[in-house]
Amino acid sequence: MDEVTITVRANGPYKVVGPVTIVDPDGREFALPEGKALALCRCGHSRTKPFCDSSHKRVGFTADDCAPRRGLAPKLPDPGRSDGA
Repeated sequence: MDEVTITVRANGPYKVVGPVTIVDPDGREFALPEGKALALCRCGHSRTKPFCDSSHKRVGFTADDCAPRRGLAPKLPDPGRSDGA
């Protein structure tokens, strides 16, 4: 199995490299280009959600997402829990 890497791009989308499946709320899979990287919107303004269309540039999206130093990682919520804990 190939490794999947998600890169947080400065003030831009999430770049996804590797074999992934993206499913909509109804359980239908999006058609994805084979063997290419994907850019997923995180600014909320893309007209092609969940994919990036570069709207982040037009709206001036900024983010300061940086990974914490080793040993300082925050506890992430359990995606199986509905209370967010």
